[in-house]
Amino acid sequence: MMQTLGVFGIALLMFLENIFPPMPSELIMPLAGYRSTQGDMSIVAVIVSGSIGSLLGVVPWYYAGRWLGKARTKRFAERHGRWLTLSPADVELADRWFKDKGPLAVLFGRLVPTVRTLISVPAGIACMPLPRFLVYSAIGTAIWTSALALAGYLLGQAYETVSAYVGPVSNVVLVLIAVYYVYRVVTFDPNHGEDRLQRQR
Repeated sequence: MMQTLGVFGIALLMFLENIFPPMPSELIMPLAGYRSTQGDMSIVAVIVSGSIGSLLGVVPWYYAGRWLGKARTKRFAERHGRWLTLSPADVELADRWFKDKGPLAVLFGRLVPTVRTLISVPAGIACMPLPRFLVYSAIGTAIWTSALALAGYLLGQAYETVSAYVGPVSNVVLVLIAVYYVYRVVTFDPNHGEDRLQRQR
């Protein structure tokens, strides 16, 4: 795709990587950085196209969160809280926290595999202003894509080495999220967060 579409192919792959998180940016961007050493495209064009594609990919998830909304999420948590590992009080507390810390959560969340995509949903639920969401997402995205593309560029033909080191990090994050989810389901308390919420009121 990169060979056929050039920088547009990179943007498309990074867009799809955010729509479907298992597609790894840890392979896409280092390979794109490596291709820039072959004279196909400049490293700047690689980073810009990858960042734009990635940024466009988080917008649908943001609007999914906006559509879901806090009220609907709280109602859903009331009925299916154990599987969400969220009580209605947790939803309220998370919404307040995100409104307070949202920009930094988005910025740093864009630097963590898997979380990079998922952080868009709470941003939408909290009704974080779209321009602010896009600015902080763009900063985090540019840092992430630049680091991976430059790694591929500097390593040249040894770009596979990047995957050998960064790929396992993604797998570890996924395993930790899965383990934590199972723990939360098993130990779920439907009244969790009520005390903290009452204190805040």
